Amino acid sequence: MLSEQERREIEAEFPHYPTRQALSIDAMRIVQKHRGWVSDEALDDIGELLGLSRSDLDGMAAFYNLIFRKPVGKHVIYLCDSVSCWIMGCPQLSDHLTARLGTQLGERSADGQFTCLPIVCLGACDHAPVMMIDDDLHLDLEPAKLDAILERYR
Repeated sequence: MLSEQERREIEAEFPHYPTRQALSIDAMRIVQKHRGWVSDEALDDIGELLGLSRSDLDGMAAFYNLIFRKPVGKHVIYLCDSVSCWIMGCPQLSDHLTARLGTQLGERSADGQFTCLPIVCLGACDHAPVMMIDDDLHLDLEPAKLDAILERYR
């Protein structure tokens, strides 16, 4: 069930959209902001409020890669795997990062601190390879620098 706060925040967005259905992504983002991810039950509740089915919402969530459909770590790492980052060492960083976290891309670390996700581009190609942790962009990465950055989020 949506919390009163979640419902209020979603309903406050109604005037900004031509239909309730147009609010679907933002409604999922509101729930995710409060819960960290969007469960099937949350999709049912959002759907009831907006007049959409769970499958409609799930299809949108699957397309929009910033909606998390399973629990993620306290910190989400977006590792850019665009062409520029790839050429500048993203595969090696990805291997180093997953070994360091003891997990694979898309999985949550055992301590619940991190989930690392590939992302197509973070728009900082001139400083490749790059990653973003939460809202913080990290540039010109190499394994030693990556280790120091991770320690700041523990």
